[in-house]
Amino acid sequence: MLPGLVLAIMLAMLDNMIVGTAMPRIVAELNGLEYFTWVTTAYVLGTTVSTPIWGKLGDLYGRKNIFLGSIVLFLIGSALCGMAGSAMFGGTGDGMTELIAFRALQGLGAGGLMVNVMAIIGDLVPPRERGQYQGIMAAMMSLAMIAGPLVGGFITDHLNWRWAFYVNLPLGGVALVWLIAKLHLPKKRTEHRIDWLGAGVLTVGITALVLITSWGGQAHGYAWGSWQIILLAVLAVVSLAVFLPIEKRAAEPIMPLHVFRNRNFSLTSLIGFLLGFAMFGAISFMPLFQQTVQGASATNSGLLLLPMMGAMMVVSLFVGRAITKTGKYKIYPVIGGAIMAVGMWLLSLQDVNTTTFQTGVFIAVLGLGMGFLMQTSMLIAQNSVEQRDLGVASSASTFFRSIGGSFGISLFGAIFNNHLTASLTEKIGPQAAAAVTASGGQMNTAALDQLPPQIKGGFLESLAGSISSVFGWAVLFAVLVPILALFIKEIPLRGGPTSASEDREPVPAVAFE
Repeated sequence: MLPGLVLAIMLAMLDNMIVGTAMPRIVAELNGLEYFTWVTTAYVLGTTVSTPIWGKLGDLYGRKNIFLGSIVLFLIGSALCGMAGSAMFGGTGDGMTELIAFRALQGLGAGGLMVNVMAIIGDLVPPRERGQYQGIMAAMMSLAMIAGPLVGGFITDHLNWRWAFYVNLPLGGVALVWLIAKLHLPKKRTEHRIDWLGAGVLTVGITALVLITSWGGQAHGYAWGSWQIILLAVLAVVSLAVFLPIEKRAAEPIMPLHVFRNRNFSLTSLIGFLLGFAMFGAISFMPLFQQTVQGASATNSGLLLLPMMGAMMVVSLFVGRAITKTGKYKIYPVIGGAIMAVGMWLLSLQDVNTTTFQTGVFIAVLGLGMGFLMQTSMLIAQNSVEQRDLGVASSASTFFRSIGGSFGISLFGAIFNNHLTASLTEKIGPQAAAAVTASGGQMNTAALDQLPPQIKGGFLESLAGSISSVFGWAVLFAVLVPILALFIKEIPLRGGPTSASEDREPVPAVAFE
């Protein structure tokens, strides 16, 4: 059964990495440059909106059928994405619109993949043993993040971009058949009252938040003070205000508020938000630094992230085994948060003279910190709730990390743009700065070589300084992680010798194949 879960994790992680590499070719063929950001936004929106819903549905109806349904939906979305703009849909010239719609559908399915994998491990494995399995999943996620750009580059260079989506079909098919045959979970009760109103209000609120972070201050979006962003902010606040009383009265709330009364659960949710904020927000600028300042190719910039992913993979496996052996977990988010903050600080020291070797060492330190944190926070969240709320705990952990990443990318993007504009104006003059920033401040190597040496040097210095400033701001958020982790209460993990007297629901005795 474990291979099927691993394949599901690989599907969720590989897709985004592969598609990101293929995006220039997709935009060129479908003629949709002005809408290309929506290809990513639609996927993120579908994933984020559906994550808490998939988790709750698994708690209500049983994990297996819900999980298989999410895989089927993901595969349907993948197939439709591959056919976008083709003769299959009449070749009307609206290929980018079709792709955006199908990416949203694919994202809805993807929202259930990772959440259900972690929740299924929670169903089958006592917390004392769970760390090593979640460590394996974290290692597979790291491997997917390394392999994604390489596979995407190969597909883009040697096959049609549509195979960036079609490649999901054989992998997903194998996972589906394997899980149908091997996954055995206990049946859930059959009578439920689904919180449709709460789910609808939550969806509206999450959609507003994601659109704010996707559009606010962006080149293809709206100014922060525009009526569109203000309206979305009001909608998000009103939705949250309405959502809370709905959940208090619902018979089976989509997001049970009682779980947030648990200190550990609330702390790990906040840590997950900060982790996503600092990590995903800042690390998204690394390819720009490596490709533009250090002159790496798109494929090589993916390989240059290998030290970070390798460190994360090794540490995740080590931490998983250590938790299983000792039953202790509090120390790991404290250590991980501190190391992550050091990694961010080292990356903030980069300039135009920083070598690829130095960058590799810096991001390896960051990867060490991530390895201590990524799955430990999920484990603590799951151990903080009763078995019936396991799906909610898993989805909430993923949800807060995702929302944090969206806000981080948005805020750090604004910091980057403001710093770059000011620095360029100072170094190369207002007119040259205006010409460069008109293209978003991103230039490929060929375009840079056409610039006069003085302009080129000033641009690279400004770009490097702006990216370093992003990591400097990320340090301020990263240092909060170990501080919050100090307040986590060490609760014995179920499945160990000290857990027999705990007043909790028993973990189902199911064979882990």
